[in-house]
Amino acid sequence: MSPVLLIARDELRLMKRNRVAVIAMGLLLLLALAGLASAWSHQRAIADLRARHQASAEQAFDTQPDRHPHRVVHYGTFIYRPLPPLAAFDPGVDAFTGNSMFLEGHRQNTANLGDVGQSPMLDRYGQLTPAFVPQAVAPLLLIFLGYGVVARETERGTLRLLLLQGASRGQIVAGKLLALGVVALLAGLPAIIGLGLIATQLDAPGLPLAVLALGYAAYLALWAVLIVLVSSRVRRSRNALLSLVAAWAVVVVLLPRVAPDIAASVVPLQNRLQTDVAIARDLRATGDSHNPDDPHFAAFKQSVLDRYGVTRLEDLPVNYKGVLALEGERLTTALFDRYAEASYAAQARQNGLVQAIGALSPAITVRSLSMAAAGTDFVGHQRFLEQAEAYRYDLVQRLNRLQAEDVRYADDVPADPGADERKRVGAENWAHMPDFAYRPPAGADLAARALPGLAVLLAWLAGASALLRLQTRRLGGI
Repeated sequence: MSPVLLIARDELRLMKRNRVAVIAMGLLLLLALAGLASAWSHQRAIADLRARHQASAEQAFDTQPDRHPHRVVHYGTFIYRPLPPLAAFDPGVDAFTGNSMFLEGHRQNTANLGDVGQSPMLDRYGQLTPAFVPQAVAPLLLIFLGYGVVARETERGTLRLLLLQGASRGQIVAGKLLALGVVALLAGLPAIIGLGLIATQLDAPGLPLAVLALGYAAYLALWAVLIVLVSSRVRRSRNALLSLVAAWAVVVVLLPRVAPDIAASVVPLQNRLQTDVAIARDLRATGDSHNPDDPHFAAFKQSVLDRYGVTRLEDLPVNYKGVLALEGERLTTALFDRYAEASYAAQARQNGLVQAIGALSPAITVRSLSMAAAGTDFVGHQRFLEQAEAYRYDLVQRLNRLQAEDVRYADDVPADPGADERKRVGAENWAHMPDFAYRPPAGADLAARALPGLAVLLAWLAGASALLRLQTRRLGGI
């Protein structure tokens, strides 16, 4: 047997004799499996609940009685964001961003009913998910198991004995690293099992799964290399343990908490109240469709009359109120889109800053990679918002066209009590309106969004490996 395998086997045997290590590994596996079962059950329940609510909202909209189309514009409808398959592994921002929207005319509402806002206070500190265990818990276990792999040999004087027995410095380090790599593989095994179950049960796309697996493998391998590197640079195991725990606290706990606050202070974002006030101000500047002397809408009215070659609204072949509603919705939606795009751009800059800080924290990088591959990052949420707005605008304009074409202008300006009945349209029109159908991103798009994070992790791994090789040459000369 080669010296590398002998050293790895002896190191694993030593870890096995350590009852604390065995118990910690068992608890980690149980924690990971419990997180997998909990996340699986939670996500399936959420998916079923949203599907039922979506069906109920669609039925309520389709079964409305005869109504004026503009009443239906204000009646609105609810839509719910369906969960992507890999949300069972990493739910990402879904619990914080909201999962339902109320769509109506003249307004662009935000998503609401996020799980965090409806959960007990303790639940707001985070869920136990299959992604959390390899991101935060597994590195800590590797630290406690591997902090002394090389420092222990130096401290006890056995390192020189190994060198005198013919083992090279590279073989010693490779054997220690191999043993810790086996432990890292065991720690990441539940995540691999979880990804496999999701792939078989929920028909998840293959490319994001592959990028996820590679990302977490590179992340855990990085921690194994860093642990051996630190252990080989210090004289005492205690110093290695303190250094590694401090590094874990900064990389896994501190920076991921501080980075969003830094990004928010550098790139300020308007809250909902500020946005609504700004939109209302701009709407007043655009014009008032109810004011006959308003310059914009007076010009629009004249353009409609000229288009049809008439001089009175009553002579138009369409209902001017419906035409006016079409124009008003077009203007307000353009304004809503402008503010939404500005908000998306600001949030994209914030996320860019967080990812830049991720160059100092592999934990931020692997978290971003995981959410991107799962489709549960902000880009995924933005995709839902944009599709929801496109559907809202199309639905409202269909109803406005129904008013313009199926309701007489004379009835929309009632002169007798019976006009209220005449301006209603048949209930069958509501069922003909299209239902909201979310279009998920392709697997290749998800994988492409996660590749930059994978590249950063591989760069970290290459750099740490290079440092370990340099340190290996000095081993034994301490």
